Amino acid sequence: MNSWHHAQSSARKWGGEPDIYLPVHEFIDSSKRIIGDVRHRSLYHHTEGVWLCQRIFGVTLDIPKARSTVQVPVRLIAEQHVLEDLGWLPSPADYIDGMPIKQWMSGSQRKTVPLSHLLLDAAGGTR
Repeated sequence: MNSWHHAQSSARKWGGEPDIYLPVHEFIDSSKRIIGDVRHRSLYHHTEGVWLCQRIFGVTLDIPKARSTVQVPVRLIAEQHVLEDLGWLPSPADYIDGMPIKQWMSGSQRKTVPLSHLLLDAAGGTR
């Protein structure tokens, strides 16, 4: 499901227009810019991603109704997104369970990049 469809689903559930919910859903799916397959979900589709949404967008979204405004908790909106995509709410630990530990992860292996790879020539290209 894409961000717009998640936003429409939120609007059906809590009222208001999908545009109000769209920034939350776009943030959760923004990891698609980095990883083009379902592994992108490992970045924000979990419990910590839900709490991160609250830090970014605030505790609630104000949803205009006919004669009032309803406050919808951002965490509920983010949880709904993850539940619609995965059917449950994993933790980051669920994603890394079974992940192999590589030597570079400990910082014991240094990688160096030759300075010549970092310099630009006068034409603006790389050497």
